[in-house]
Amino acid sequence: MPHIVIDYSPNVESHVDMSALCELLRSTAATIDAFPMPGLRVRATKADHYAIADGNKQHGYIDVSVRLRAGRSLEVRQAAIQALFEVAREYLSPVLSQRSLALSFEMRNIDAELSPKCGSIRDHLPEN
Repeated sequence: MPHIVIDYSPNVESHVDMSALCELLRSTAATIDAFPMPGLRVRATKADHYAIADGNKQHGYIDVSVRLRAGRSLEVRQAAIQALFEVAREYLSPVLSQRSLALSFEMRNIDAELSPKCGSIRDHLPEN
């Protein structure tokens, strides 16, 4: 873990390189000790249907959800979410200054007892 899930309105695609945002969040998360690199997953999903504020289709949003296994202190989680938020806000600052865009982040703990996992990614990573 973590899983970083970006949900966004389709009208931001003409102004934001979503693949680059995914990579930026992945590479930033990889520098955060609380996030084990082999467990990182970043994905973006465009909303097919949405309505924002007064209904003006010029409004857009990018909502980022970070799901992380429980066990980290509040201070560690706050520092991690703030680091991700700041790098995204900086990346999106040209768009935020030119267009109507809402950016939001949220981190949620995952209960390990209710979240079974298996995988072989670690088996295929190069040795450090």
